[in-house]
Amino acid sequence: MATISTADFKNGMGLRINGKYYTIVEFQHVKPGKGGAFVRYKIRDLKSGRVIDQTCNAGTKFENVQLITKEMQYLYNDGDSYYFMDNETYEQIAVPADFIGDNAKWFKENDNASLLYADTELLGVEPPMFIEVEITQTDPGFKGDTVQGGTKPATIETGAVLQVPMYLNQGEVIKVDTRDGGKFVSRV
Repeated sequence: MATISTADFKNGMGLRINGKYYTIVEFQHVKPGKGGAFVRYKIRDLKSGRVIDQTCNAGTKFENVQLITKEMQYLYNDGDSYYFMDNETYEQIAVPADFIGDNAKWFKENDNASLLYADTELLGVEPPMFIEVEITQTDPGFKGDTVQGGTKPATIETGAVLQVPMYLNQGEVIKVDTRDGGKFVSRV
């Protein structure tokens, strides 16, 4: 593995520290009037998402890790695993359902997903930022329901439940923002 020093730091760069993978969120070189220079930096654990503040002496060496994001097509799941296909090589990979976690409710067959790799190790699977899905179950809307009228729960075709405006009905296709638990964006 390639090693880098603190002089080579860039935001978004991948590091391996004690066998864990991190990405640099921000860093600052500090040269006090007295004593040696040091570096204050924040890193994000790529598995847990936790951000950690650290300091070290200027010139400290770290293992550099190549972070690669691959766009892959989601094919199907069999309950235990989710299957993705590389769009260039047509190679299929299986990812355990517990590895995907809460993101599973945003995967629709044939949509693309982003798979994050550090060297050859899979670190995360992200759904598309926006998905277009059909409402499979919701209470019917009534004449006079307007955009300002409030929201109601709706179940979409992936099985997720989210809040939608009162005027939407079962069978309509909507655009959903998958970040932060899912939010209604617009009617399609």
